[in-house]
Amino acid sequence: MVVMDSKSTTKLNTELEEGASLSAFDYEPRTRIVFGSGSLNRLGALAVAENARRVLLVTDKGLAAAGHEARAVASLENSGIEITIFDDVHANPTTVDVERGLQVARQHQIDLIVGLGGGSSMDCAKGINFLLTNGGKMEDYWGVGKASKPMLPLIAVPTTAGTGSEAQSFAVIAHPETHMKMACGDKKAACRVAILDPELTLTMPRSVTHVTGIDALSHALETFVTKPRNEISQLFSRRAWTLLANSFPQVLNSPNDLTARGNMQLGAHFAGAAIENSMLGATHALANPLSAHFGLTHGIAIGIMLPHVIRFNAELVGSQYSLLASDIGLCDPQDPAGAGLLAEHFQSLVSLAGAPTTLSECEVDLNLVDQLAEEASRQWTGNFNPRPVDQSSLRDLYECAF
Repeated sequence: MVVMDSKSTTKLNTELEEGASLSAFDYEPRTRIVFGSGSLNRLGALAVAENARRVLLVTDKGLAAAGHEARAVASLENSGIEITIFDDVHANPTTVDVERGLQVARQHQIDLIVGLGGGSSMDCAKGINFLLTNGGKMEDYWGVGKASKPMLPLIAVPTTAGTGSEAQSFAVIAHPETHMKMACGDKKAACRVAILDPELTLTMPRSVTHVTGIDALSHALETFVTKPRNEISQLFSRRAWTLLANSFPQVLNSPNDLTARGNMQLGAHFAGAAIENSMLGATHALANPLSAHFGLTHGIAIGIMLPHVIRFNAELVGSQYSLLASDIGLCDPQDPAGAGLLAEHFQSLVSLAGAPTTLSECEVDLNLVDQLAEEASRQWTGNFNPRPVDQSSLRDLYECAF
């Protein structure tokens, strides 16, 4: 028999009360995660486990120069797999990139796709998978759950620590003329396997390290407070945040630190898994028009806008932000100043990377703010922001960022 004192009973009752208020969720992981230095060498064996014989390797030419493509090819060839390479992927892939890859894929009877590279390669690989198996054009899949037929198995091998695309069932593909991004999601598009090899991120230039790192940090911060957040997503968000926030300065100052690189890559993956379970918020809605009109790299736009969104959201989710601030020692968990401290710390990380912290530094035209706000209001990620946003509030956020 166990006898509990009054303090223990009170603690248990509190836990039960908290448990009774847990939000409902439906968590169905679809991706096997293989993490560790040198894990790229397992690509061939993992492809064979998916009964692959003919593989389409989707990548970009920069990966060939870094030697990563050769390692992937060697692993596949050693497993007796026939390989077709499509390496004409550009940053922020458009429907044109996907169509080019589709034409290559159609010339070979492939039975598995490998996406090797940053978010661009992985998104393009998913886009090719949509059209190769279900037909039509990318616009047909804008939204969620519009693919009616099964898709080919996909193995993702990220070489950056940023998007977390390997953890998501969405292909983010831009329109070639407007450069506005379409999020095309379907559970069938989720990667069968994600290979997280920190060694692959050692070749990232500092500029890529900082913009992808800022993106990953933003994913952790936004997913922790979105409307659809739940116990699973917040578990991923919070762990991602601590891994990323503590390791980001280290990879900037000591780029060959493999432990820090591994923390960043795993943190980016966890943040991507959080997106899959809770979506993103107003920061990403604000960033996309900036990239479309002024060519701002996604991570740069995110880095400028997020501190202002944190302060804007603090009215409703300040206590959540304080938890994240306390996780890295900025304050106590209940400190009402936590949101402001978090916004300041994130901005300091952006500054540490040498990135701009205002829109005026990027020569963004203030005269277009109404158009930017209108376009941001049509970005679907804004719908998940914890504090409702509209064209007026988004305009205010842009003006704050000047």
